[in-house]
Amino acid sequence: MKYRAPLLFFFFCTLFAQAQGTLPPTFFEGKSVVLVSNDPGAKPSLTWQVLADSMHSDLVRAGGDPAAYYELEQVALSAERQAEYAKAFLQRQIQNIILITRQKEQTSIHVGKFSGDGKLITEANLFGVSGKDWKTAGQQFAGYGGTTPTKNLLVPDLAEFPVLVAQTAGSSAQKFISRNPLNLEVFRLGIPLEGTSAVTGPINTFRYGAYGKSGEVVLAEQSAQKKGLEEIFSSTYPHEVAWMVEAKSDPQLIADRIQFVLVKVEGRQADLMKSMGLEPLTGEEGSKTVVKYYIRFLVREELYLGPVWDAHPDWRIALKQFLDNLKK
Repeated sequence: MKYRAPLLFFFFCTLFAQAQGTLPPTFFEGKSVVLVSNDPGAKPSLTWQVLADSMHSDLVRAGGDPAAYYELEQVALSAERQAEYAKAFLQRQIQNIILITRQKEQTSIHVGKFSGDGKLITEANLFGVSGKDWKTAGQQFAGYGGTTPTKNLLVPDLAEFPVLVAQTAGSSAQKFISRNPLNLEVFRLGIPLEGTSAVTGPINTFRYGAYGKSGEVVLAEQSAQKKGLEEIFSSTYPHEVAWMVEAKSDPQLIADRIQFVLVKVEGRQADLMKSMGLEPLTGEEGSKTVVKYYIRFLVREELYLGPVWDAHPDWRIALKQFLDNLKK
């Protein structure tokens, strides 16, 4: 069994002041998947793959076994995509999720136990360290984990970027339907509010554009979002809606006359289209970050994209276009 030598006392004082929580025991005795969210505006400019390569040795020195690296934004495209990755992680006997969030002013590393389902982690309150840049954060993380014996001996020397085998029978792409659902006038349309447990889950907390926001900022954004949604729905959608601020099971929603749920996803346009089984746009249009709405039909687990592709960088325009297309 390997053991990492303890560091100097004054270094620990600084380190523990920035560490939150405790590393899960499974970190030292099982494989981890690393999800990387890299702000393209951070300096010096690095791709997420280069960032992963650069920090791999720090994760290993901490005692971990980082078996695979993925871009967080790719994994978190939708609840359906997260469920696909969760199945792949179960097959590889993954036990932990490591999240690297690189922003303009800091880099953070968090670790949580793999939940075994599409949420990937059970909560956003995870062990974590932060530093002014990726080098500082990596050194702190290596020092913190390096004081604990590890059973992870045969670990990869370099970061690995396996490709998830998707677009197979039964994958999420097969469930998307390019038309409108029927009977919207009969049942209520559930609308989850961002910043609440009704959205896809805690994994999105660690995206570079979301991490570190205060509760006050989240509440203010949620309030502004609801106001904007109400204005658009009151002028565009003629049927009944229900605002969702907490997670409920599908049977609970159906019992409450909610058989349809509005889903908002955001990501690179080409990535979104490919994940939904569509021919992706290329060039500048494909690389744009856009918002796309669709409707999930709970009873049949069908996902309705609408008759035309109506994603847009501005969520308000994307929503209005989607609701307008529901009339076709």
